Amino acid sequence: MQPIKVFGNPASPYTRKILSYLRYKNVPYNVTWGDVKSNLKLINKSVPSPILLPTVILDEDSDPITDSTPIIREIEQKYPNKSVIPNNPTLALVNYLIEDYADEWLTKFMFHFRWAFDEDINNAKNKLTLLHGVTTNEKIKKTISDFISDKQTNRLWVVGSNKYTAEFIENNYQDFLRILDGCLLHSPFILGSRPSSCDFAIYGQLTQLINFDPTSRKIAHKISMRAVAWIELMEDLSGWHDQMNANSLLGNKLSSKPNYFNNNNEGWIDVSNLNHIKPLLKEIGNIYVPYLYANDTAIKSGEDTFELKLNNINWKQKTFPYQAKCLSWIKNEAKKLNKESIKELLCVLDKTGCEKLFN
Repeated sequence: MQPIKVFGNPASPYTRKILSYLRYKNVPYNVTWGDVKSNLKLINKSVPSPILLPTVILDEDSDPITDSTPIIREIEQKYPNKSVIPNNPTLALVNYLIEDYADEWLTKFMFHFRWAFDEDINNAKNKLTLLHGVTTNEKIKKTISDFISDKQTNRLWVVGSNKYTAEFIENNYQDFLRILDGCLLHSPFILGSRPSSCDFAIYGQLTQLINFDPTSRKIAHKISMRAVAWIELMEDLSGWHDQMNANSLLGNKLSSKPNYFNNNNEGWIDVSNLNHIKPLLKEIGNIYVPYLYANDTAIKSGEDTFELKLNNINWKQKTFPYQAKCLSWIKNEAKKLNKESIKELLCVLDKTGCEKLFN
């Protein structure tokens, strides 16, 4: 079978999300770094608009596709073994919601820390330049790196990083790390002993926050070494099984034969027992859900900016059309559920704030 072609950048959380996912699935792939547009033209492939990272070609006869969440769903259809979508419809929707939160909210942390502080800006602009060509000489590197930093710092307002929101973003990042630490203390992945797509989405953002950007890296090492270790494990789960734990270091024998989760029937947490992720769901319901609605309302009203209170802080930013689509897509996922699953979903999400998405 032909390998999947991935075009991306190591500094892209979504590229890292897809590559880790493919490794877990044991799906053959090759990755091409560098400018996506140029690389696609070299192989006579059409260039998608807009170009997003990663851009993926599933087979030789396919056109390039973008957007990591639907890319995963397409690959799941082609490679059903070791699925990252829970087989319980209710749990699958919880997974979708957390994945969307990671892709769309946690990236605000990443973008803010990368382009709001001098040390991080200097790190990012130089490393991003060299990731496109390590042989770039100093003169050209300075020209390109200055262009990158000017472009990105001027886009901070687009993702919501500004003088009104900076302190909130920095504190909320720390809150998230503490919540994730609690989740991982209970199980190796958010929804059980096997990874789901939401794990890969969280991982993608943290590869940047913990490994790439200096300020957010220092914070993570101070707050949650568990999260720091987790992203190292998430890098390559190609041989992951359910018997991996630290007890073996004490001489304890493995309890049974390892389960590599080649089918979709085992390894998921019971949907009636999600107490360990309730803090995460409450965080999403308290922050991300009202944000999505405020953005959506502003767009429908033709406004260019919107404001709302988040934890008594005045959040203000430009409207974000793509995230209005995210709200619609979440609701569309719920429409796929039958009445019994909807009832179960509302019970699971009760008093988290997330239930407002589906009432």
